[in-house]
Amino acid sequence: MSAAKIRKGDKVIVLSGKDKGKTGEVTVSMPKDGKVVVAGVNVATRHRKATQVNPQGGLERKEAPLHVSKVAIVDPKDGKATRVRFETSKDGKKVRVAARSGEKIDG
Repeated sequence: MSAAKIRKGDKVIVLSGKDKGKTGEVTVSMPKDGKVVVAGVNVATRHRKATQVNPQGGLERKEAPLHVSKVAIVDPKDGKATRVRFETSKDGKKVRVAARSGEKIDG
């Protein structure tokens, strides 16, 4: 188990940039680059030239990676941004906990 504070499947809120305040689920986590891809956030548009496979051409919209410092986990209790803390559970496992409310983030 990795000790990443933000992982794939987490519900996050964007803290800065053009999509500030938007929420979404992390679809891809890139820990080596320090980036995450969030569904419906930071959508980049590419103009595609017409090809034999796609004779129409057109616009291709795709979520671009965001730096991990621009997002924060949504607190399970009140839905606001929170920092993440690690605690040891009763059975000796390392568990992520919302610093704001003390609520467990994962199982």
